[in-house]
Amino acid sequence: MNITEAVKRRFEELCYKRGINFCKLASLSGVPYTTVKSILYNQSKNPGISTIKKLCDGLDITITEFFDTEYFKNLEQEIK
Repeated sequence: MNITEAVKRRFEELCYKRGINFCKLASLSGVPYTTVKSILYNQSKNPGISTIKKLCDGLDITITEFFDTEYFKNLEQEIK
């Protein structure tokens, strides 16, 4: 799994656990829905850390909590 897929899966997991859809996540975080959609439908290959932080704020979690999962502990090497 690469970083883009890990970010996508983590947001999907968090939305599922909270019972919210991606539109609601956009609303809670103040991030445009088109940006959320581009991250979650693999259109954005490099979501910015400030966007991830805003989405975390909308989910009421810290960025540390966001990245503290197996998704990010077992990433494949990006430099090839």
